Amino acid sequence: MQTTRLAFASAAALGLLLATGCTTDTPAETPEADASTEKSGDEWFVQAEYDEQLAQRDIAPEGDPNTPWLQAIEPEWVDTTEFKRDGGGATVCFSNASVSNPWRVTGWITMQEQVAVLKEAGEIGEFRSSDAGDDDDQQISDIQAFVDSGECDALIISPSTTATLTPAVETACASGIPVIVFDRGVNTDCATTFIHPIGGYAYGADAAEFLVENLEPGSKVLALRILPGVDVLEHRWAAAQEIFGDSELEILGNEFTGGDAAEIKNIVTQYLQRGDVDGIWMDAGDGAVAAIEAFEDAGKPYPVMAGEDELSFLRKWEETGMTAIAPVYSNFQWRTPVLAATMILKGEQVPSEWVLPQEPITDADLADYLERNADMPSLHYAKFGGEDLPGFPDAWRDR
Repeated sequence: MQTTRLAFASAAALGLLLATGCTTDTPAETPEADASTEKSGDEWFVQAEYDEQLAQRDIAPEGDPNTPWLQAIEPEWVDTTEFKRDGGGATVCFSNASVSNPWRVTGWITMQEQVAVLKEAGEIGEFRSSDAGDDDDQQISDIQAFVDSGECDALIISPSTTATLTPAVETACASGIPVIVFDRGVNTDCATTFIHPIGGYAYGADAAEFLVENLEPGSKVLALRILPGVDVLEHRWAAAQEIFGDSELEILGNEFTGGDAAEIKNIVTQYLQRGDVDGIWMDAGDGAVAAIEAFEDAGKPYPVMAGEDELSFLRKWEETGMTAIAPVYSNFQWRTPVLAATMILKGEQVPSEWVLPQEPITDADLADYLERNADMPSLHYAKFGGEDLPGFPDAWRDR
């Protein structure tokens, strides 16, 4: 299994992240990110992983395309007979980093609906969950409590951060129960399976390649990032740096926004006051509409835009007719861990690294995804993969 790595951002970057409210400070004339037109070469960039993820975008996954949450790209199968238990009614425990953003809320609903199906089938007897609220210490405590209880037949972990949670995951593995890590990685391969879409490099590359292909040489791009120190987000920017570094685009800056819509709008407005912005690259689509509204308020032409599959962005894209793409970090992955738990407890093989498909939404399929999700709220994610679950659509619509 591949491992992911964590590096902590500088105190200055963290200070920007933790600031509350909108700032009216004008971005520096020579922002920290001016060097981003060079290829990354930083400690977050691993050439072999970058090459692998970009190649995996073109590899057909194994499994039924109608159930992408069970597909796998180049799986290496693990024998799980040591964890086989007689009968159903297993107790499955879940340590969740948080439900602190719309992507995680959408996924958490999907997971609960999948659990309901497995309970009805008698494969899960009890599902226990904890929410760490993005607090590493709390999640470490949550994991230890699950291990100490001795009552979990399988433990699912979605880590808050990478390095800090690694020892807690290793402790869980040492307890002898199957451990399933998903979404964000840790620096150990002790888990029975690590479940994730292709990854941050692929996401960042999808967005950056689109901007390069759809902007004229010399066009100016602003990069908006949520926060430092999370592997999948850092990899997205590292991939973008690689691609922008080989292009003739001018990168105006990369700014941390904390995912706050007001802050996003404020930052974009400040850059527009200083000159043209032709393209927007984002490492996650939360607040993409706020960025677009800044152009509208300034009376500027819409940028070439890389957002995400959140419905607020997809609907704004359709409304404006702008040139855009929605990279995807497949939300349907929230179904996979609980299904994996039941497979493992039946002694069935699972991939050691379970790589799920990850395909962006393009102009060609925008209308289709909007139609499928017509009744869903703006903060819903189009590729949530729960249309066949009994709670659809009410569980997601009435969140």
